[in-house]
Amino acid sequence: MFRYSLFVIFFLFVTTLCNATPTDDFHTVMKDQWAAYLESNPLLATQLGVRQYDAQIGEISLMQMDHDAAIAQSFLDKLARIDVTNLNSMDQVNYAILRRLLREEVTGNSYPQRMIVFSTLFSFHQTIASLPDLTPFHDQSDYAHYLDRLSKYPTYSDQAIAVTRAAIKAGAVQPCASLVGFENTITGVVAADTTKSRFYAPFTTPRPGSVSVTDWQALQTRALALIHDVLNPTYQKWAKIYSLEYLPNCRKDVGIYATPQGKAYYEYIVGVMTTTQRTPDDIHALGLREVARIAASMDTLAKDSGYSSRAAMIQKMHTDPKYFAKTPDEIMAAAARMAKEIDGKMPTLFGRLPRLPYGVRAIPAETAPGSTTAYYQPGSPAGGISGTYYVNTSKLDQRPLWELPALTAHESVPGHHHQIALQQELDIPDFRRYQAQFTAFVEGWGLYSESLGTEMGIYDTPEKRMGQLSYEMWRACRLVVDTGIHAMGWPKARAVEFMKSNTALTDANIDAEVNRYISNPGQALAYKIGELKIKELRARAETTLGTKFDLRAFHDVVLGQGPVPLDVLESQVDAWIARMR
Repeated sequence: MFRYSLFVIFFLFVTTLCNATPTDDFHTVMKDQWAAYLESNPLLATQLGVRQYDAQIGEISLMQMDHDAAIAQSFLDKLARIDVTNLNSMDQVNYAILRRLLREEVTGNSYPQRMIVFSTLFSFHQTIASLPDLTPFHDQSDYAHYLDRLSKYPTYSDQAIAVTRAAIKAGAVQPCASLVGFENTITGVVAADTTKSRFYAPFTTPRPGSVSVTDWQALQTRALALIHDVLNPTYQKWAKIYSLEYLPNCRKDVGIYATPQGKAYYEYIVGVMTTTQRTPDDIHALGLREVARIAASMDTLAKDSGYSSRAAMIQKMHTDPKYFAKTPDEIMAAAARMAKEIDGKMPTLFGRLPRLPYGVRAIPAETAPGSTTAYYQPGSPAGGISGTYYVNTSKLDQRPLWELPALTAHESVPGHHHQIALQQELDIPDFRRYQAQFTAFVEGWGLYSESLGTEMGIYDTPEKRMGQLSYEMWRACRLVVDTGIHAMGWPKARAVEFMKSNTALTDANIDAEVNRYISNPGQALAYKIGELKIKELRARAETTLGTKFDLRAFHDVVLGQGPVPLDVLESQVDAWIARMR
């Protein structure tokens, strides 16, 4: 009887293997690929409630990059053996998106620019410094695993330093022009008073009821020792190496073309960021057309508002003290009020709203001076982490309040928080919910959301309306400036002057933005390219459907499948239009 049962089990197992369908094979690939991705990204795994990697922080070595690329290639090989024509329509979309992500990973790893592990937008040292904000803290094991992670940081930092030294040797380094003050993002993490360290923040909250007083004190003692004896010295070591080894070897030319394989890399990254086949020359020309169109609207607004010129209106907006907050608390209060005002208007634009809330916080002091005006940090329902709208409270004389409506619409709702929080709730494969972050879609939606401020009535003064137009102009200028720097040899001064001549941004914002384009080639192109596609699809739907057009339904369709390449988005909207006719 025992032997017969084993035979039956084996027979059924073999029969199942023999009867596996292309759908079965594809779903296995998706499952295995996602598991491999989480293993390589343990911080994300924790945020998503996958707790088996809670004590790990990952690896940042060239060997690990090659390993990840090899894994991606192995999944590409498996996808190639699946007959995609036998998959249903949804899985065909999943197949195309997964193949695209894997191809981009394999191709990206072939360029020396993979060794650039920090920029004005991201850095390994700030990622670790943000762990308190990215980690769920519910019980004693959460705090213990957090400290385990911190104890591993010296090895992680040494790996990043090794990659950086290889980058110096290969000439794949950041330009000097974008690195002014960057050392503060390293040294600013070091706190002389360890109890004031960002790393100690989790232990300044009330003790969880599930943790005994003795255990809580032991955790606090261990945290203080790690900060003083391990983390501070590690950050100081990296700051010294950065100053003595990296800065003297930063590159003089700002364009990525000046790095090895730079021209080919830029063409690659343009395709990744825009999900199109557009060339740098084509995008540059598109940007110039958009700049001219928006400039005409700005000129008309200034004239209608009683000013002699756009320049005169902007000069007034830049110099009148009433347009600027006097304290960090004042600008934070204004941002929070704007966010709540928009919250109340959301049901008029969307049929489906996310459950995850978001908060408003100040950008960390050590990164704020060189950071953008604001940014969004996604949360996690599974990890119990809210989304966060981060606002820059430095250089207040450069942060006009008339920017806040457009800024808030982009970074919180209906922009990034709304889109990303919804994405996390969709019934789509995990890799599409958390890995497939197509920048043209995500940032295109953010910029499109700014235009919805008109329908929400938040641009209720000429200055706020000019602020919105300036923000749109800012993204149009990116098409010109990014391609100008990286494909046409523009120096930084020319890029700055172009931005000053066409936007209402303040000098500090322009400098930070141009540094961002210099150190993050191609990323800034995604905004306008994505926004124009969404507006094109909305106009098509409005024209075709006439009185049947429902704006709330249109928005729900655009966001209903999560981030997708723009050609996939177009197919989805066209299918919806056909169903509604």
